[in-house]
Amino acid sequence: MARPRSKPLVGFAALLLCLVSAAPALAQPAKLDTLKDIFVRLHACWKPPPLSQANPIDITVVVSFSRDGAILGHPRITYESEQASDNDRLKYRIAVMETLQRCTPLPFTEGLGGAVAGRPLAVPFRTRKRPPKPDERKAWLPQKIL
Repeated sequence: MARPRSKPLVGFAALLLCLVSAAPALAQPAKLDTLKDIFVRLHACWKPPPLSQANPIDITVVVSFSRDGAILGHPRITYESEQASDNDRLKYRIAVMETLQRCTPLPFTEGLGGAVAGRPLAVPFRTRKRPPKPDERKAWLPQKIL
């Protein structure tokens, strides 16, 4: 004799069905809609080499993307800190290319994909600390007399 299904089991099945149908939407990363979003996403993927392997340097790569967010052509390194050794340059070039490989294709919205398709973007990766701005007074500023 078959027993009637209980309400909690039906509720659990409905919850499971909702989770399974929503899983693809949760798995997809948020679409990028602005240039700032592109830079934020690439910098989130950036993993510089450990300080034990290379000294910190600044490096800039110029890269173009297709409408669907894939890399178009070959990325080019256009700037590296001048005090960097050849070993440091090599380590940072590898880190930049691994970053691009790890993060692409980028999930562009249709509008952003059309706007950036084929256009070169210069993406700077900064690892050196900037020197603090001096607190000295400017000679040409008038002094206050109390």
